[in-house]
Amino acid sequence: MANNKTVHEPLFHIAKRDNIKLWHTILIYAVAIILSLFLGGIICSLVSRGDPFKFFSSLFKGCFGTERKFWLYMQEFAILLAVSMALVPAFKMKFWNLGANGQILMGGLASITCAYYLGGKIDDNLLLLICVVSSAVVGAIWAVIPAICKALWNTNESLFTLMMNYIASGLVTYFIALWVTGGSGILKPLAYGQLPQIGGKPYNLIILFGIIATIFMYIYLKHSKQGYEISVVGDSPNTARYIGINVKKVIIRTLIISGAISGLVGLLLTNGLSNTIGAQTANNRGFTAIMTTWLANCNPLFIIATCTLVTFVSKGMVQVRMDFGMTNDSISNLVVGVVYFFIIACAFFIQYKIVFNPTITAFFNKIKASIIKIFTKKENK
Repeated sequence: MANNKTVHEPLFHIAKRDNIKLWHTILIYAVAIILSLFLGGIICSLVSRGDPFKFFSSLFKGCFGTERKFWLYMQEFAILLAVSMALVPAFKMKFWNLGANGQILMGGLASITCAYYLGGKIDDNLLLLICVVSSAVVGAIWAVIPAICKALWNTNESLFTLMMNYIASGLVTYFIALWVTGGSGILKPLAYGQLPQIGGKPYNLIILFGIIATIFMYIYLKHSKQGYEISVVGDSPNTARYIGINVKKVIIRTLIISGAISGLVGLLLTNGLSNTIGAQTANNRGFTAIMTTWLANCNPLFIIATCTLVTFVSKGMVQVRMDFGMTNDSISNLVVGVVYFFIIACAFFIQYKIVFNPTITAFFNKIKASIIKIFTKKENK
C-alpha cells in the first residue's frame, strides 16, 4: 500500500547566512550595544529612582573620569587582551580551551614559588629570569596535559580544561596554607621577585605585554606556516591529515603557546602587581576572554574592539553602582549580563537567518503588497 501520510513543513527553520558585509556587522553590533546600554540605564533608574541619563555619564566617569581611572582601565583592558590572545590559536583550531583561569593561576604560582624560596638567596636579575621562564613553562604544561589527551585519545577538551581550573585553584590554596601558618589564608606581598616598572608605573609593563601579544598573534596566525596549519586543522582535521599535516603535533604545539601566554599573564598579575597570589588572582578573566575571543570570530584585531567594550562596561558599572547608591553588585551584574546577551544575540543573527515556510512568506508578501497599494492610492489622491 502506498504511504499517503502528508509531510508538514515547519513554519520556519534556521539557515546559515552567506557572507555579510563588514559595515552591516558593525552597524548591527553598534545598535545592539546602544540599545542594551539604554535598557541598562532604565533598569538602574527604576531600582534607584535616579536619572537614567546619569547612567551614561557614570559609565564614562568610571573609566575615564580621572587619570588614575584611565590607566586602571588600560591595565584591565591589556590583561583581558593578553588572555584573549592566549585563547585565539586554540579556538581557531576548534580546541575549546576553557582552562585559561587555571593556566594563569599556575603561571603565577610558579613565579611566586620561585620568589618565595629563592628570594634573597640568588641575584635579583637571575631570580626574575627564573620567575619568567617558570611561569611560561608551568602555564604551558598545564595547557598541554589536556592537549596530549585530546591528541592521543580524543578526550573532551572542554571538560578537561574546565576541571583543571579547580585543580589549579586547589593547589594555590594548598601552598598558601603551607606558607601562611597564622591561618589568615592571605600571603603577604613578597620582598623579592618584583618585575621592573616602566616609567615607575606597574601598568606600563602590562600594557606593553598586551600590545606585544596582539602583534605576535596577528603575525603568527596570518603570516606563518604554523598559523596556516592551525586554520586547516580547525576547518577539517581529515583534510589536514590528507595534505600531510600532523594534527596531533599541531594540537600539542598550539596549546603549549596558549598556556605559555596565560602563564605569563599570571606572572604579571602576581610579580608585576601584587607580588602575592590568591585563589581569586585570575578573577575569572579566562572565562571573560572566551566571550571576547568568540565575539571577534578569533580575529586578533577585532578582539581589541571586544576587549575595549567589555572592559568599558565592567569598569564603568563600578562607578554606576556608587553613583546610584546600590548596596550590592547584583544590579550591576544584571546590566552587564544584559549587554552581553544583546551582543551574543546579534552574533547569532549575523551568522544565521530565519527562513520561513513558503506559505508564510507568501502571506507576508500579500500584506506587504496591500500596504504598498494603500499608500500608493493615498499619494495619487
